[in-house]
Amino acid sequence: MAGQFIGDLLYNKYGQPILIIGHHILQGRMQKIDKPLLVVEKHDLRQTTGRDEDETMLDISQVVTESQQELDSTAHSIASNRTVLDSTVAIEHKVVPKVEYLVRAVVRSKVLFKARPKPIIANVAKSV
Repeated sequence: MAGQFIGDLLYNKYGQPILIIGHHILQGRMQKIDKPLLVVEKHDLRQTTGRDEDETMLDISQVVTESQQELDSTAHSIASNRTVLDSTVAIEHKVVPKVEYLVRAVVRSKVLFKARPKPIIANVAKSV
């Protein structure tokens, strides 16, 4: 529905919203939202950098072997108490993300229409 025309949203001199859809009019009021909403946009990092998936993501098998080697080398040291969970976290931090989300807007209020649409009638001919 992106880019579709629904109607005209206008505000009168008192700040009350008026929505005109075709030959119908709706009168509403502004209401604050208890919890604000975020409008986010999904942004693909692969398209902007021009790299394919192989270049953006590290080779997981290589990361696992590097982490295992680090784990083996530190396992001999008594001072270092590194666990398998630590190596898993290290793997997760080495992976480059493919997607990011950009915050485009914060919605703090909404337009509330309670009444049904009223028809707009102007100069209707009585004789047909």
